[in-house]
Amino acid sequence: MIAIIDYGMGNLRSVQKGFEKVGFEAVVTADPRVVLEAERIVLPGVGAFRDCMQNLEQAGFVEPILKVIADGRPFLGICVGMQLLLTDSVEFGLYKGLNIIPGHVLRFPDGMEECGEKLKVPHMGWNQLAIRRPAPIFKGVEDGANVYFVHSYYEMPDDESAVAATSTYGLEFCAALWKDNIVATQFHPEKSQEVGLKILKNFGEMS
Repeated sequence: MIAIIDYGMGNLRSVQKGFEKVGFEAVVTADPRVVLEAERIVLPGVGAFRDCMQNLEQAGFVEPILKVIADGRPFLGICVGMQLLLTDSVEFGLYKGLNIIPGHVLRFPDGMEECGEKLKVPHMGWNQLAIRRPAPIFKGVEDGANVYFVHSYYEMPDDESAVAATSTYGLEFCAALWKDNIVATQFHPEKSQEVGLKILKNFGEMS
């Protein structure tokens, strides 16, 4: 069973429907006890890092998340759910994350250009993946596949070996992380059509 953590900050039903489309049972839960019993855990996230972290703490999910990761169960972070795995974020100040993967969340700089055109922040829309490491979620996914992003901030892990894929928007940034049983995407698999469904299926098959 896949548990999708409901802490008030995510597009939960879309993620659940994505897993159902590829044949996996997924439950949306606001109960930390369900997370502790799940085989696989998904942490989605939409909104400000500060608010997401605060809600996660207030809902009592921090300790269960740390435990299931320590137990070696497959864990998927999506968008801000990926950012929360890092040490801190500069969004609206400096705020601490879970510090499971040491590193920092930074804002895209203003004034970025590409081919002479100014780039808007947030970065919103389809962009290509450059797969750096054969993370289990990328099984059968081609290098250069297009996925869907919506974000103003990007991750910079201290250890570059944690980077599974990058993308480019004014600068090259981390698009996916992989460390042991943890996988995480800055893009939204549930909005990335066939490629995204393949990624969700691969996560459902992770051991």
